[in-house]
Amino acid sequence: MTTTRQHKVSRLLQKELAQYFQKNGSKITGGKMVTVTVVRISPDLGVSKVYLSIFPGEGLQDALEAISGKAGLIRSDMGRILRNQLRHIPEFVFYLDDSLDYIDRIDNLLNE
Repeated sequence: MTTTRQHKVSRLLQKELAQYFQKNGSKITGGKMVTVTVVRISPDLGVSKVYLSIFPGEGLQDALEAISGKAGLIRSDMGRILRNQLRHIPEFVFYLDDSLDYIDRIDNLLNE
């Protein structure tokens, strides 16, 4: 169960990370479009799990590794952007969001 504070911080991080990846995502991933689908934050607000959808689908793991390698830079940029709204910027752990692939697989199974 998430608290109100966790929910507010996760929504704020999702919004700001989405804008960050809109501006800088193609530089980090080599031309791929990055979408932030979900941000889940730990109860102590110290670690956030960021789920990303990356398009096009080729080389997803390489793009995720490139983003994970820049996690410290992304965190420092978020600290600069959110310095007046958050006292402590959580560490980011990035994951691939495969929910669209799962939906497509279920849809194909239902159509057969």
